[in-house]
Amino acid sequence: MKKVKLEMADELRPEYKRSDFGEIVRGKYASRIKEESNVVLLEPDIAQAFPNDEAVNKALRYLLEIAEASSRLTGRCT
Repeated sequence: MKKVKLEMADELRPEYKRSDFGEIVRGKYASRIKEESNVVLLEPDIAQAFPNDEAVNKALRYLLEIAEASSRLTGRCT
């Protein structure tokens, strides 16, 4: 014989009251997560050119080297 699963009621246990939990706020920590995150979204055409994070970092480091060399050649300081 198969056991019949009891559907869980969407109610709190009798010893809990909804008022004990305070106000429900959607996205309460969203701004904090956004500030602490360093995720960058690439456009689809750019993402196709770079297969992984290592390739992106390598390209950006090379670009920084070129920018620094260029500024040294022109005598500009940033």
